Amino acid sequence: MRAKTPSFIAEFPLRTTAADEVALSTRLNAARRLYNAVLGETLRRLSLMRQSKDWQRACKMPKTVKDERSGKRISNRERTALFRQIRESFGFSSFSLQKFAQACRDACFLADHLGSHDTQTTSRRAFQAVKEYAFGVRGRPRFKPASRFHSVEGKGDAVIRFRKEPVPAIYWAGLALPLRLDPKDKRGWQRIALEARTKHVRIVRRTIRGKARWYAQLVQEGVAPQVRSAGEGVVGYDLGPSTLAFVSDTDAGLERLCPEVDQPWRETRRILRSMDRSRRATNPRNYDTEGRVKRGVKRWIRSERYKRRQRYLAETERRLAAARKTAHGNLANRILAQGKTIKGEKLCYRSFQRNFGRSVKVRAPGMLVERIRRKAESAGGGLIEIDPRKTRLSQFDHTTGHYAKKPLSERMHVFGDGRTEPVQRDLYSAFLAKCSEKDFLDISQVRKAWPGAEPLLRRAMSRMQEPARREGLSRPHVRNVRAGRPSKGKKGSGCPRSRSGEAGDVVAQARAPESRISIL
Repeated sequence: MRAKTPSFIAEFPLRTTAADEVALSTRLNAARRLYNAVLGETLRRLSLMRQSKDWQRACKMPKTVKDERSGKRISNRERTALFRQIRESFGFSSFSLQKFAQACRDACFLADHLGSHDTQTTSRRAFQAVKEYAFGVRGRPRFKPASRFHSVEGKGDAVIRFRKEPVPAIYWAGLALPLRLDPKDKRGWQRIALEARTKHVRIVRRTIRGKARWYAQLVQEGVAPQVRSAGEGVVGYDLGPSTLAFVSDTDAGLERLCPEVDQPWRETRRILRSMDRSRRATNPRNYDTEGRVKRGVKRWIRSERYKRRQRYLAETERRLAAARKTAHGNLANRILAQGKTIKGEKLCYRSFQRNFGRSVKVRAPGMLVERIRRKAESAGGGLIEIDPRKTRLSQFDHTTGHYAKKPLSERMHVFGDGRTEPVQRDLYSAFLAKCSEKDFLDISQVRKAWPGAEPLLRRAMSRMQEPARREGLSRPHVRNVRAGRPSKGKKGSGCPRSRSGEAGDVVAQARAPESRISIL
């Protein structure tokens, strides 16, 4: 088995002509059809495999058995061997389904648009989706319509390949697609990334402002180039659904996550209601007498106004996602500049989604943690997740050494010694995380580091009490849209037509001191 090496992705936009875009769209649609065919066959084999008597007998066998030599519980090898035999007998393997995909490709027009390597990667993608479903990792995979299949990749540096000479470009079965490179490349990231060995290439289609844009993702060998130097210290953080508190040896802060992202809840709700009315008016046969969608296969008719509003919502979410990603990157870089060893409590982000759904949708705290983890590992450090059940950081008081539960509404930590002034609860938890290991809190280190950390926490609290100054900070903003009666607008722009028109811009510009960007 080949040894795995670290990889990073370098993404570049492609220079395409109208003919290139037609060819790329045709090949992407061919890959989608092949994916759906392999997905259906894989699900069929999984269903037959689960119905077999051997499978049911294997499920009844114990997962672990007692080892005769050591007396410990080990995995049941007989059960594992039986499951492997069942998978082989039903052809539930990546190799078997690659043969099925090649037969499907050679039997129809797909052979004119797909080669052997992209056929193998597409079939492997479908098999991996069903495999994760079979092992309970993810839900049942769905068939991909044309609007939900956006990428195809090669296998190795062949078929879809990258070449630097004569100009950096992607070559794919007669297509030559030059990369759009940054001519300045001030930080040198682009030059270093292109010098690495290319493992394989992925072609991605994105819809931006109502138009298709094509990108090449080069999967390069090695770690991503570092354009900013990471610190050598240790940083502790405490994450909430909308805030992040961090403490290092030199700085501390309590930051609101993604302040640039302003989710237009009211406008979105109005547009969705308008789309629902349009969908019901154009498809009356798909609903029963009580207004519920009928069961079974249905054909949906969508009006041009419905499609226009759908494109508008998609563009809105794309811009908000881009602003969210930028905000996460800036905050992660600020934390990494203070230290590349990051410590924080291990949290359940699904619980965040259930209890703070709207806040998590806008600020995505779990995605921020993964961004910090990836950047720390690329810098040679890492993220250490602390067990909250063993450390109980939010309950500990180092002045008394006692643990006491506090309600979530209590945002200040009052020390039990009666002499130390209270501090903000999240900042104190971040400080304790900095002094913790994976499964225990080092109390001696807490008491030793507190004299130097207390001024940092006080300074962070004073910054919180100052009025916010964000002149020059731009937030994505959606103008007030009247979903009921749209006014005239540019046709095909992907934006709904609004009676409020320019009046929404005047109101938005008058909101001092913030400057907002209309996303229309």
